Amino acid sequence: MKKSLVILFVFVGLASFKSFAQTTKAGSQNRIIKVDFNKTAGKLNTMFKECIGAGRANEGLRADWQQQLALVKKECDFKYIRFHGLLTDDMAVYREDEKGNPEYNYQYVDVLFDFIVSLKMKPFVELGFMPNALASGKETIFWWKGNVTPPKDYKKWEDLVRNLTQHFKERYGDEEVKTWYFEVWNEPNLSPGFWSSTQAEYYKLYDYAVRGVKAVNPAYRVGGPATAGSAWVAETIDFCAKNNLPIDFVSTHTYGVKHGYLDEFGTSGTILNQDEWSVSGEIINSRKLIKESAKPNLELHYTEWSSSYTPADPIHDSYHSAAYILQKLKQVGNAANSMSYWVFTDIFEEAGPRFTPFHGGFGLLNTQGIKKPAYFSYYLMNKLGETELQNSDKASWTSKNAKGDVQVLLWDFTNTHPGDKELNQTYYIKDLPSKEKGKVKIEVDGMQKGKYLLEIYKVGYKVNDAYADYLAMNKPSQLTREQVNSIKEKNNGAPIATEKITIDAQGMFSKEFKINENDVVMLNLIKQ
Repeated sequence: MKKSLVILFVFVGLASFKSFAQTTKAGSQNRIIKVDFNKTAGKLNTMFKECIGAGRANEGLRADWQQQLALVKKECDFKYIRFHGLLTDDMAVYREDEKGNPEYNYQYVDVLFDFIVSLKMKPFVELGFMPNALASGKETIFWWKGNVTPPKDYKKWEDLVRNLTQHFKERYGDEEVKTWYFEVWNEPNLSPGFWSSTQAEYYKLYDYAVRGVKAVNPAYRVGGPATAGSAWVAETIDFCAKNNLPIDFVSTHTYGVKHGYLDEFGTSGTILNQDEWSVSGEIINSRKLIKESAKPNLELHYTEWSSSYTPADPIHDSYHSAAYILQKLKQVGNAANSMSYWVFTDIFEEAGPRFTPFHGGFGLLNTQGIKKPAYFSYYLMNKLGETELQNSDKASWTSKNAKGDVQVLLWDFTNTHPGDKELNQTYYIKDLPSKEKGKVKIEVDGMQKGKYLLEIYKVGYKVNDAYADYLAMNKPSQLTREQVNSIKEKNNGAPIATEKITIDAQGMFSKEFKINENDVVMLNLIKQ
């Protein structure tokens, strides 16, 4: 099949291909997104904003981290937040006296969890890593030294989990904690890495952790295996079924690059996967594995996902990320209960504190709180109405809300990466102008008669593209206050245009515009 046809199928959709696609220039197409205000597809699935990731618990005690989370909650409305290191020594949760008796302390945990709850968010509690006083060995991961060894005493591990869960119940109330998730460990299939032992030993850790949580309330939700690369899904369900162990959800992770799973410093190099179903195909397959298992109705949570698994990958800063995120979430459809983007901020110290303002960090925001193109994917999705409209186009969402407003969010994802001959680390730091992809025509029938304000939002090459502005400044290793403010002002996500529209008795809205590779465009029709 020719490459141009593949691109057509992906972005126009098989259903609309025959009717609407016509070639205007080599490699570009016309595309029509035609919907009817009265033809709905049900409630909009908002799994994309169920959960968001953050680096580690201790970073959540910082004022700038908390300010950024408050902003992200307000503008993107994530419901849950997940992070590593809740039980690591920098959270001061556990020690033992001279006789080996456990001592528990939740002062730091309370500061963090109180803040999360105050934002009307909920913790997706990752139980890890091992407190040093409880650890059986010295192996650690990351600059902040999370201990990745099994407990020296499994009963003490169970007691710690139970005591912590009991504390949550007493502080936040039974009904609140019933809505949380407790996830056992992180990526135990990466050994060495996040777990110094075997799969069997992980299941033992899981067994004792589940007992600890369920002893406080059997209704509290526990799951795992929180693996890298969608691993151990079927085996974990099978283990729990055979051993009569509770499992309330499956969690796992996936990233959109080839080669490996863990690279703190970005030194191995990554290549964006050319496979059209990279990321989304894995998620759909995980759902299939659950359906075929002894527990076919389990929830599926992807508690980490992104274009790349290293916090030194410039695709995270690139405008290509915005369309990539939307494309993958749309492809996933209803297969996952949540897709937790890893992570909301570059205040993230796995490789130690970073020395430049843009370094390919995972965050939707950089350390100074500058919004990257990826941020605006979530910002615009959060503007969608609660009711989805029927729509055959494969790279858009159309919706309405109770007030009669209509939203059309569309994108073009074109993987321009040259493939195996170049790494992300050298490709996405370049100035990468986007090529034309023809015209898009939006048609909405059946609209209510009246006056509307049309807001048009855009993300793309040099539009809400903070990295392009950073490049234009010759990539200073430190930004002045003025430079930060200037980049923030230029990339604030405000509409690029607004106009007043009158819809007559015919109830028809129509608009046509040009689109480039990896553009994201939103039309928001607000009834006056």
